[in-house]
Amino acid sequence: MITMKELRKAAATVRRICGKADIGIVLGSGLGGFDSTLIGARRISYSDIPGFPISTVEGHAGEFAVGTLRDKRVMIMSGRFHSYEGYSMDEVTMPVRVMALLGVKTLILTNAAGGVNTGFNPGDLMLITDYINLSGRNPLRGPNMDAFGPRFPDMTDAYTPELRALALEKAAQLNIPLQQGVYCWMNGPTYETPAEVRMARLLGADAVGMSTVPETIVARHSGMRVLGISTITNMAAGVLDAPINHEDVLAMGERTQENFTALLEAIVDGIRDQSPEAL
Repeated sequence: MITMKELRKAAATVRRICGKADIGIVLGSGLGGFDSTLIGARRISYSDIPGFPISTVEGHAGEFAVGTLRDKRVMIMSGRFHSYEGYSMDEVTMPVRVMALLGVKTLILTNAAGGVNTGFNPGDLMLITDYINLSGRNPLRGPNMDAFGPRFPDMTDAYTPELRALALEKAAQLNIPLQQGVYCWMNGPTYETPAEVRMARLLGADAVGMSTVPETIVARHSGMRVLGISTITNMAAGVLDAPINHEDVLAMGERTQENFTALLEAIVDGIRDQSPEAL
């Protein structure tokens, strides 16, 4: 298990190079270009952070960037970690703990997801209203880290209602269609089978993917407000008579960049100032 001492050492390194931030953003597959919107960005590679994992997936740059966006101090994680890469839940969620230590109180999670809802289309953006955890894993398993939060955190509003309302408001102002739905987390790295997708749909899922939920859980445990947005890069297995591959996922992510960037900037602009509390 990653200790508080190791988390503080990693946070101190990022703070020395990049500074602190109020808002954190995690970029999913094919969405990495958003960090270019930061003004005066300072960057650090994951490989230069003590004890940090290394992202191994194509489309994940593997660095933190901290700068100013719409007069807010924003920390962007370009590339996340997944359990299918062989990392433990502690390692997958280590960046969220580090963000908490660096003052982040609002976390925006993005991902590339497969559309389970047959009313969706590739290229849609989906506001995550809730999640279903079908992985059999939970990042809070083991001794509780009391400095971050309680043993049994409430997940009634895993995705903060006020932030969801803000996202819908900004999407309407920008005339950007924004679907809403439930995100289902499965382990991967295989894409889901048609039978698994049918099961997810019966359970109430609208999209399926291999990330985001562990980060959501740890962020909420740490007292952060959380917003989640999925880019529907493909329809999940069995919805269309077509194979799924990672290259097409990345390409669709890149094609949605204009709407994604505009919406994310507007959301950041609308987030109220907060006073971070040091752990």
